[in-house]
Amino acid sequence: MSAPVSTAAPVRVRNSTRKVAAASFVGTAIEWYDFYIYGTASALILGPLFFPGASASGGVLASFATYAVGFLARPLGGAIAGHLGDRIGRKRVLVASLLLMGTATFLVGFLPTYATIGIAAPLLLILLRLLQGLSAGSEWGGAVLLAVEHAPAKRRGLYGAIPQTGSAAGMILATSTYAGVQALVGHEAFLSWGWRIPFIASAVLVVVGLIVRLSITESAEFLALRDEDRLEKAPVVEVFRSNSREVLLAVAMRLGQIGSFTLYTVFALTYLANHVRADGADIGLVATIIASVIGLASTPLWGALSDRLGRRPVYLFGAIFTAVFVAPAFLLLDTGSSVLIIVTFILGINIGHDSQYGAQGAMFSELFPTQVRYSGASLGYAIGAVLGGGLTPLAAAWLLGVGANAPWLVAAYIAFLAVLSATGAYFAKETRHVTPTPTTPESPNELVGAR
Repeated sequence: MSAPVSTAAPVRVRNSTRKVAAASFVGTAIEWYDFYIYGTASALILGPLFFPGASASGGVLASFATYAVGFLARPLGGAIAGHLGDRIGRKRVLVASLLLMGTATFLVGFLPTYATIGIAAPLLLILLRLLQGLSAGSEWGGAVLLAVEHAPAKRRGLYGAIPQTGSAAGMILATSTYAGVQALVGHEAFLSWGWRIPFIASAVLVVVGLIVRLSITESAEFLALRDEDRLEKAPVVEVFRSNSREVLLAVAMRLGQIGSFTLYTVFALTYLANHVRADGADIGLVATIIASVIGLASTPLWGALSDRLGRRPVYLFGAIFTAVFVAPAFLLLDTGSSVLIIVTFILGINIGHDSQYGAQGAMFSELFPTQVRYSGASLGYAIGAVLGGGLTPLAAAWLLGVGANAPWLVAAYIAFLAVLSATGAYFAKETRHVTPTPTTPESPNELVGAR
């Protein structure tokens, strides 16, 4: 008579795991759609609309500066979400994050331009970008932790890569929406009003994401801590007191990953358009979409590979590949060949970037004990995003000018970030065999089972 009882529980666990993985993917895809449409717009259109007094290059720098503002807000978002996520749970923070991102993105679609309200236009744009950054800083940690904390022990790399894959889906949605709207309404209409459509359309996606996220359950690891009254009162303070080394390593590992991704998906669009071929932005968008579609498969495959080989070897490979490939990447881009441009994006994103990104979710989660996991993972991720991602388009545009429009200083900058990521991965503990525990009695910086 006991057989039905013994078989029912595993079925419920499997269903919960799949549901949480799907919810993490869908919610992350929508969040990153909202974030990426701003990145695409900053490269293609926001300069002349919100900074009309600047030169062409000055407008690009100004729009990239507002793009960077979103990254600067991420650590604050990560700190707030980390505190709340480690105190009240991952699910509630994720719902609030999606609402904030959706509201800010929707309002950008109705924002008057400089020609209508003057200096208030770029100021409001910066404010809404700050709200996007706060949301982005809080989103990643919760989505990844829910997936990893629900995952089977031997498949945490795969499950941690599923919300990462949502980023590729968000990029596909963002770039294809921009390309589709421009093709539908024409270039002139797109510059006039069509650019607003992708921002306004995000409201529909946010509603879908909220429905999905409200249906998921909190992780068992967090619930156990809450039921035993063992939650940290100040998790952000505690993570810097007990796990500052892990936070710094996570920041370092993030630099080359996000730096290379931003190089290809944001800076390269303006580089191709202004220095390679007149329709460079169009072929760059096509290449981004193709790489993002491949990323739907490559990111979880890299995550699964980290379950077999370990997080560190996979991450080290991606960082080293990024450092070595970035100079040849510019040589390939400078040919102006559509095929070679697409191949460059595939190699740079799906091999160099995705190998790091696929292993990252599980690795960052496993670096921290449960009580401070949201805080530690989010802060490492968000601070690294500022230094490696938010500043990259701005730094790259400046370095391109310093180098008389030759890209080699830009390549050296990205290679340097990748070397820092490789260094962080080298000094991080291998976490594939870690058994996550609420406390770490051996040492504040040591995880059970780490080797």
